[in-house]
Amino acid sequence: GVIVTNNHVIADADGIDVTFADGTRLPARIKGRDEKTDIAVLKVDTAQPLAHVALGDSGKVRVGDWVMAIGNPFGLGGSVTAGIVSALNRDIHAGNYDDFIQTDAAINRGNSGGPLFALNGAVIGMNTAIISPTGESVGIGFAVPASTLAPVVAQILKYGETRRGWIGVRIQNVTKEIAGSLGLSGENGALVAGVTPGGPAAEAGIETGDVIVYFDGRKVREMRDLPRIVAETEIGRN
Repeated sequence: GVIVTNNHVIADADGIDVTFADGTRLPARIKGRDEKTDIAVLKVDTAQPLAHVALGDSGKVRVGDWVMAIGNPFGLGGSVTAGIVSALNRDIHAGNYDDFIQTDAAINRGNSGGPLFALNGAVIGMNTAIISPTGESVGIGFAVPASTLAPVVAQILKYGETRRGWIGVRIQNVTKEIAGSLGLSGENGALVAGVTPGGPAAEAGIETGDVIVYFDGRKVREMRDLPRIVAETEIGRN
């Protein structure tokens, strides 16, 4: 009975009903929501077993892979569209944790919260946004990847809220000029512009001017990667 959707779908609702493919309609309650990633988790109660789908590994998705999007465009009812993965790790300036899968599968108003399937039947993302001058699909749609969904949903189900990792640093981009002045071969990583006194980073010996290129074994390609990787890391992990 756990249903994952976009927060913007239910944000202003006075009541929430979930309609299933067979026409069954059940009231839902909000288990929790996370505005920063636009994810909400709902719960319905029923004595009947419900069909469900599993989250896949979005880390294995490649540009050019075929995908299918399911949603309710313009209130027409359940609709399926197909396309390919156009790009990965897209930043559309929706928040600090942008890491969208871009697809040309048609996504319109009403598709928000619907699953983006890989051809093996696993959900690799949740349809969330489009870029369009008309407000209708022009082949530039975005899905929150399963790698973002999984920890947020798990935390909401466990705590009723999202609990993110924090290390206590202010960061900025590593520009070409900064990389040259530091003797770096590339513009990868996040430059530490400040350290919070008494925070985890300060206790670990991180100083202003350091460049973080890996965190918990994961590569920090650019500044915006670090907040997302830290946020996804279990609190208290050493």
